[in-house]
Amino acid sequence: MTVSGSSGPRSSTESVDLAAQVGRVAAPLRQQVLDVLRQAILSFHYAPGQRLIERELIEEIGVSRTTIREALRELAAEGLVRTIPQKGAVVVVPSPQEALELYELRAALEALAVRRFTEVASAEQVAELRAAFEQLAEAVSGDGDTLRILKAKDHFYDVLLRGCGNRSVHSTLGGVQARLSLLRATSLAQPGRSARSVQELRTMVEAIESHNAETAVRACNHHVEQAKRAGLEGLSAPSGLPFSNVSR
Repeated sequence: MTVSGSSGPRSSTESVDLAAQVGRVAAPLRQQVLDVLRQAILSFHYAPGQRLIERELIEEIGVSRTTIREALRELAAEGLVRTIPQKGAVVVVPSPQEALELYELRAALEALAVRRFTEVASAEQVAELRAAFEQLAEAVSGDGDTLRILKAKDHFYDVLLRGCGNRSVHSTLGGVQARLSLLRATSLAQPGRSARSVQELRTMVEAIESHNAETAVRACNHHVEQAKRAGLEGLSAPSGLPFSNVSR
C-alpha cells in the first residue's frame, strides 16, 4: 500500500497492494489488518464517504470475512468508519459541527494536560518530551510522509499525557485524538501546515522547559486553533478534502 504523504493523488488506474502489507511485521493478523485499513483511510486510499464493501476488502487484502468485520468494528469505535443500515461501512465524513465540537473538547483537555505537565513533570519526563518533539521535527523535515508525521505526533502527545499525571485526561483526550485522525491528516496535508505545526509546538515545549505554564497553555491554545482552522478548511474545500500532498 502506498502511504507516502509526498506524492500527488493516485490515479484511478494505479494499483495499491494492500495484501502485501499484511505479514510484514510480527503482530496478530487482526492487528495487521486493522493497521492496514487505518493507514488506507488516513492516506486517502479510501476517500471520505466511500463504501468499504466486505467482499472487495476480502479479495484485496486476502483475509477472512471475520477478520475484516473485526477490523471494521474497531475502526467504527475509533470514529474512522460508520455503519449505515442497508449500506454497510463507509469512511466517515465529519460534519463541520462535529469537527468544531471535537476541537473544542481537544482544546480544553490539551490545555489542562499542558498546564499539569508543566507543573508536575519530572526532569526526565521533560527531557523525554523534548526528544519526542525532535523526532516529530525530523519527520516533518524528512519526506513529508503524512502517516509518519501523525505517528510522531501521537508519540509526542503520549509522552505529554503520561507526564501530566491525570489518567482521565489521558484516556479521554486519546479518544478525541483518534476521532480527529482524519481531520488531522487533512490538516497536515495542507502545504506548509506541518512546518507551522512544528514551530507552534516548539514554542510550547520551550515554555514547558522554562516552567512557564501560562505561556505553554497559550502556545497550546494557538496550536489547536490553527489545527482547527486547517481541518475545517479541508472540509470546506471543493473536493471535500485536500489531496495535493497525500497518496490516494
